[in-house]
Amino acid sequence: MTRQIRWAAAFCLLLTVLLLLNAARIQLVQSATYDDNPANRRKDIARYAQPRGDIFVDGRPVTGSKDTGEQLRYERTYKNGPLYAPVTGYASQVYGSTFLENTEDRILSGTSPLLSPLPLIGDLTRELEPGGQVHTTIVPQMQRAAYEGLGGKQGAVAAIEPATGRILALVSTPSYDPELLSGNGIRAARDWSRLNSAASKPMLNRAIRQTYPPGSAFKVVTAAAALDAGVIGDVDAPTKSPDPYRLPGTSTSLGNEVEGCENASLRYAFTWSCNTVFARLGVEVGLGSMAGTAQRFGFNTRGLRIPSPVATSTFDTSMDQPQLALSSIGQYDTRATPLQMAMVASAVASGGDIKAPYLVDRTADSSGDTVGLTQPRSLRQAFNPRTAALLREMMVEVVEKGTGRNAAIPGAVVGGKTGTAQHGFGNTGLPYAWFISWAQAQDSATPAVAVAVVVEDASAVRDDISGGGSAAPIARAVMEAGLVRAAEREPQGWQQQQPEGWQQQPQGWQREQNGWPGARGRR
Repeated sequence: MTRQIRWAAAFCLLLTVLLLLNAARIQLVQSATYDDNPANRRKDIARYAQPRGDIFVDGRPVTGSKDTGEQLRYERTYKNGPLYAPVTGYASQVYGSTFLENTEDRILSGTSPLLSPLPLIGDLTRELEPGGQVHTTIVPQMQRAAYEGLGGKQGAVAAIEPATGRILALVSTPSYDPELLSGNGIRAARDWSRLNSAASKPMLNRAIRQTYPPGSAFKVVTAAAALDAGVIGDVDAPTKSPDPYRLPGTSTSLGNEVEGCENASLRYAFTWSCNTVFARLGVEVGLGSMAGTAQRFGFNTRGLRIPSPVATSTFDTSMDQPQLALSSIGQYDTRATPLQMAMVASAVASGGDIKAPYLVDRTADSSGDTVGLTQPRSLRQAFNPRTAALLREMMVEVVEKGTGRNAAIPGAVVGGKTGTAQHGFGNTGLPYAWFISWAQAQDSATPAVAVAVVVEDASAVRDDISGGGSAAPIARAVMEAGLVRAAEREPQGWQQQQPEGWQQQPQGWQREQNGWPGARGRR
């Protein structure tokens, strides 16, 4: 009898060991498979069982959470959703998340080990910490100036602080309210379908995910290449450029929309945007040098993140001479995001040094204690300081007496470059209007802001679309807000010596509506 009991006990022990091994296999080896199984709702239930952490702009949350009382308890809410949608993205219980809601999800959802005082214990217990905070670099006054400036037009604005790379404004219009997608009901599904099928593509972040032909705004890059390569030694010397200019090896002639471009100097050609001069310069500089300069500016550089991924801006590296001529004036298949073109303007403003753009200033736990901090860093030197000084001079002349006069701001030094980019089959599409610029208070040591604006309004009259007419006033409004911000940070600076026509308001110094300088003109 004792022998049978021993066998039975041994068999029970074996079964117990096998049971424990199987439980360990499921818990440790196959846990991820069960966690990620669509039929398993535990993960989703736990994820939405507590309020999500918030995204902040200028110390104030622009997101929130509401208790629905349902199984997936908390839904995301947004303050001024359409204004900040290109920054926050959406966090949906059905459709996932985008932009900061996606890249900073672990902080916002409370799953980041940075939020836990004892990360290893947290991994074992799988208890969520309260959602953390994401503090952005966005300046609300600049964001609103860009959004209101674009109005109902299709377009985008990107603004950068040249000295640091901080993204001060990131706007894409038309926009949408991310809160429409937060829930999991029929209404969210209808809004998802409507937004995705809209011809205006309101969910497309045009500032960082859409590329456009940059048109004449790209002439900043071509001028830098010509100066750095020594093709141009004197910006005031004639360039021996014909008008019209016949593209090499073809019977196609390229003309200008302004007088005086024949044999014009680089300074005149830049100020008045002579296509013939820059097309010829691009060919003379050569494909290798043009492509190298474009790459130093950030073209053809993959993997840029802010932390959301940015579409790659491109400059073709295998072209014949006619294609190179067109690419040198921002046509053919040269394409850029608004953020990339803001980086071009920022490089000129900062002496050729391109800073890495970033959108998150710091991350914090639920009590506001910092757990992560972004440090400014340089990506590369795009061109030499002498070239930068000459480009600054020419960009200032564009605003003071050339095609960009609508961007002038009394009491500040403003440099800019207009662009009108043709596109579509046979250039039949409505041109895109570009303006890239930077602004610096007269008594400040460094520029306060660099801006890129693109307007692609399909409802506009073709002759009314131009960088100087459509985009420059928007850039001016954003730069004004940026100068006010800089003055508030430096009380002894520009704010105390406000130009005539500015009056003090509770928010700071604001320009009167009448009497803006600059004639309107198409370029």
